[in-house]
Amino acid sequence: MTNELRLFKIDNMIGWDQEQFSDWWMNKGGCGAVTACDCCIYLAREFGMTELYPFDCESLTREDYISFSKIMKPYLSPRISGINTLEIFIDGFNEYLNGAGCANLEMTALYSSCEYEAYKNAVKTQLDKRLPVPYLNLKHKNPIFDDFVWHWFWLAGYTEVEDIFMVKIISYGEYKWFDLRELWDSGYSAKGGIVLLDIV
Repeated sequence: MTNELRLFKIDNMIGWDQEQFSDWWMNKGGCGAVTACDCCIYLAREFGMTELYPFDCESLTREDYISFSKIMKPYLSPRISGINTLEIFIDGFNEYLNGAGCANLEMTALYSSCEYEAYKNAVKTQLDKRLPVPYLNLKHKNPIFDDFVWHWFWLAGYTEVEDIFMVKIISYGEYKWFDLRELWDSGYSAKGGIVLLDIV
């Protein structure tokens, strides 16, 4: 079984690549803001929630995205320790939503310290509802995730064959497929997790 969200491009990037920012802090630590910006554009395009993106969501440009990131930055600003909890992300994103006049998007934190099956089912449920899944990955024992340590990205699809559940992650302006069980099994006590969006 496979389910993939409809994605968007900016200058041939899928979503945005934080390394395209000239702002030093956003270049190095803007992943939380980028994840929120990307999700806003997705929700504006797919669910008509155009209040989330103050530009033309059907004609995306580099210039508009950079302007949008400057609007989002005060709510999810890069910091020395990073946006290292789901609650920091949710609180900052909620402040942006309130300022944008969006009252029908709710968020719930689910840390990866839960059982894997519950985690997988939550991811699957969100993607089956066509909703993006913001994801925080902290430390990880597996070197294949080195580029995604202490990093926010979002999930935009899954494919399931028997007991293998692969997820499509969006970050650095591209997508990659990873085994969710391997991503979930970080090997560290400091756990990341996912933010569950709900349109009410």
